[in-house]
Amino acid sequence: MKILFAASECAPFFKTGGLGDVAGALPKELAKKSEMDSVSVILPYFKDEMKDVFKKDLKDEFWDFVNVGWRREYVGVKSLVKDNVTYYFLDNEHYFAGKGLYGYDNDGERFAFFNLAICQLLERLGEIPDVIHVNDWQTAMVPFLLKEKFNWISAYQNIKTVLTIHNMQFQGWLQGDALVELFGMGMERFNEGVVRHDNMLNMLKAGLLYADKVNTVSPSYAEEIKSPAFGCGLESVLNFISGKLSGILNGIDYDVFNPQTDSQINHHFSVKDLSGKALMKAELQEKLGLPVRAEVPLIGMVSRLTDQKGFDLVLSELEYILQEDVQIVVLGTGFPYIEDGFKNYSARLPEKMSTNIAFNLQFAQEIYAGADLFLMPSAFEPCGLSQMIAMRYGTLPIVHEIGGLKDTVIPYNPNTQTGTGFGFVQFDGLTLTNTIKSAVHLYQDAYPTYKKLILSAMTEDFSWETKAQQYVDLYQSIAKI
Repeated sequence: MKILFAASECAPFFKTGGLGDVAGALPKELAKKSEMDSVSVILPYFKDEMKDVFKKDLKDEFWDFVNVGWRREYVGVKSLVKDNVTYYFLDNEHYFAGKGLYGYDNDGERFAFFNLAICQLLERLGEIPDVIHVNDWQTAMVPFLLKEKFNWISAYQNIKTVLTIHNMQFQGWLQGDALVELFGMGMERFNEGVVRHDNMLNMLKAGLLYADKVNTVSPSYAEEIKSPAFGCGLESVLNFISGKLSGILNGIDYDVFNPQTDSQINHHFSVKDLSGKALMKAELQEKLGLPVRAEVPLIGMVSRLTDQKGFDLVLSELEYILQEDVQIVVLGTGFPYIEDGFKNYSARLPEKMSTNIAFNLQFAQEIYAGADLFLMPSAFEPCGLSQMIAMRYGTLPIVHEIGGLKDTVIPYNPNTQTGTGFGFVQFDGLTLTNTIKSAVHLYQDAYPTYKKLILSAMTEDFSWETKAQQYVDLYQSIAKI
């Protein structure tokens, strides 16, 4: 099979979150599969976000023009081969120059151009793919465009499409006349209500209805988004297409996240020898100005500091949590009131808490490796990668049992003394605090049991190898439609 993976971000070139990690790791793993003839990835060329080490290897393939409504826009195609995957970058200074991937006033137009360019250029990229795998709203119009605008091209007739939902919150809203103004099409599908939602063009809805298969990044989230609580207004559409909807858990890149070889940490360790983890903890405590005390559990938080991630709940309970003999380290940016709240506690109790309002990959790795517990109390979480990374490094997660957190963390069972972390179902402050206290007390009072959980967590299989095979099976099922 020939697979083309379309996304708006991809590690290690440029990323803002989980989509970038998936786009970086999944194609690389797919390329190892015997069922794959070729795997390629198509991306915008965010040249101001790409490091020079990758820019110097880019090859100019060809250029063309794409009609974005009445606009005639240049597109240059660059390529790079890495890990047996061919990466194509679509260059347009007007749309993709500048710092940051998203948050521009014309985001809808920028990604309308990207969708149109993908469809127009397929014949010139080499072999026509058997499957185009699109991701989130930024590429969700591709299945629609292939069937409604480019359906006259005979070479496209057998292309199948998969849409992966990474987060239902972001849907790509445009004015209804964008079908004319940007996509150069008639208004029929909008007037019929097919791509219309709340009287706007909804790019994600178009992808949901037109893709041959739809999946999301955990089995639990696939069920949750069919309810009003998590469907973000599209739950009726998701129930309508439930026959082609499934959930496949994300994995993590074991080449990158490996406590035995990670270049970002100074002390390495493994299931057989945890001494390096103890050294990482002591080094981290010293770096943060916290008392170097092995007997005190260190709780790490690496995240966007937002309500969706549950940090409003943490802030409301911090007074009670810090009454325990614990230390807390926070790394991330987010809502100002949460940032300020955490900073205030750090100023009051510098011997117990360190707040770091920043984004720093090496610092994050040091926290994953050096902390004892990892707090991830998300209000909702399609999949989540941090809890898997934490477990890989022997740092037990404390999670709200929702979405991918529910699917990846086995809550500690005091009767069997088994688990890979700690979980709570009821999303309120008292339950959160009691769960944290249980984890802290297990560390302090029954460390042999706690260590048993560490070893269980570190030996869980979160690699992309098994996940990639599930995608191969999904692609093969589409070929039979």
